[in-house]
Amino acid sequence: MAKEYLVVTVVGPDRRGIVEKISAVVLDYQANIEESKMARLGGEFAVIMLLTLPGEKEEALLTGLDRLKEYGLTVISRPTNLSRLERFQGYIPYEISVFGADHEGIVHRVAHYITVERMNIEKLDTQVSQAPVTGTPLFSMQATVQAPPDLTIGQLRQKLAELGDELCVDIEIKPLVSQR
Repeated sequence: MAKEYLVVTVVGPDRRGIVEKISAVVLDYQANIEESKMARLGGEFAVIMLLTLPGEKEEALLTGLDRLKEYGLTVISRPTNLSRLERFQGYIPYEISVFGADHEGIVHRVAHYITVERMNIEKLDTQVSQAPVTGTPLFSMQATVQAPPDLTIGQLRQKLAELGDELCVDIEIKPLVSQR
């Protein structure tokens, strides 16, 4: 029995019970949630998950997931595989942290730097919060990246410090201690 991989995204108005409904469908078709990220963003709840399932169950699962539309949820799915893991063999995992006053373009500039340096983003989370006393919007970003082995942490720190100065934010990079 071949194991299939499926990436599924579900988005809809935030309300109690969404995760229960989604996970019930997954279970009904003998699929397993291997990885997932779930968050409320504004008034919406978003789920992205990697499912594994027996190949012969894929079509039935997709039909089951499609029924989630009855609850006002949007469902997008696509088959995937784990071959990308081989592409980054030998790459070094790092965590990049960005913090400072919020303004437009921070994510784009950091993402551009990561692309130019041939790194791959594994995970990226951003948030804007209010400074305790002044109420100034503060931006924070945490990213996990995979860097080619020929890039030293010293090179990365220097270039990220320069980028941080340009953007008026603090940017730190450190080796990722454990992955997963």
